[in-house]
Amino acid sequence: MPELPEVETVRRGLLPVMEGQVIAQALVNRPDLRWPFPPRMAERLTGARVLALRRRSKYILADLSTGETLLIHLGMSGRMLISGAVVGEFHHHHPAPEKHDHVVLDMEGGARVTFNDARRFGAMDLLDTAGADRHPLLTDIGPEPLGNGFSESYLVAHLAGKNTPIKSALLDQHLVAGLGNIYVCETLYRARIHPARKAGDLTRGQAASLVPIIREVLTEAIEAGGSSLRDYRQADGELGYFQHSFQVYGREGDPCATPGCGSVIGRIVQSGRSSFFCPTCQG
Repeated sequence: MPELPEVETVRRGLLPVMEGQVIAQALVNRPDLRWPFPPRMAERLTGARVLALRRRSKYILADLSTGETLLIHLGMSGRMLISGAVVGEFHHHHPAPEKHDHVVLDMEGGARVTFNDARRFGAMDLLDTAGADRHPLLTDIGPEPLGNGFSESYLVAHLAGKNTPIKSALLDQHLVAGLGNIYVCETLYRARIHPARKAGDLTRGQAASLVPIIREVLTEAIEAGGSSLRDYRQADGELGYFQHSFQVYGREGDPCATPGCGSVIGRIVQSGRSSFFCPTCQG
């Protein structure tokens, strides 16, 4: 599932063709994805101007002139693809419709934004903008890791006394928004903390050190366009490239990247997810 850097990359790719533009026509080709679409979604979107395009955790939020906000979740395989507009150095013509083009937004300026989702684990909803933060999918999400609310003092206080492994704690969306398996593995490697170590056993300095490292990893990943492992593509159809910078994720049995370490990357399963780590550097 796309994590914060991938969703932020998609949001930034959509900005030039959506923010400030009117949705001239919306087409909804099925009644649902992961959940049913809201009633009359195509009608409610058509004619609305996108006032702002923002992100909350792993959700893209398009605030509309109608007082509603379009919530977009990419799920496992969802892609927001742009055609009919110049994106970067390239002009993307409208492709022939595909089987899994479930929602199509024709923008007033000529661009088309297509939500394609082969596995249909993605979602879209329309919610009242004024009460968007109270939507069930958003209400209990923790602070954004790149925002001011995620500070060293915040993380130290919220990890204190926790009996769960630090890997599980950082994946908890109530603690911090948008982190997923890839970037937590990479963060813990840089912090030299074993993923199975109890969160409450970290020293104050170790807990505090995670904040700048998390921000560093996420910023690097966003600059690289995210990580393309299976279905993920940027809004212009291009792959992300951060997977070429992985130091532990998916590298079980490979040599540790730390000079002079001599160990190989190991893997354990925590709560059904693979955790990759160096047994020496993170011992």
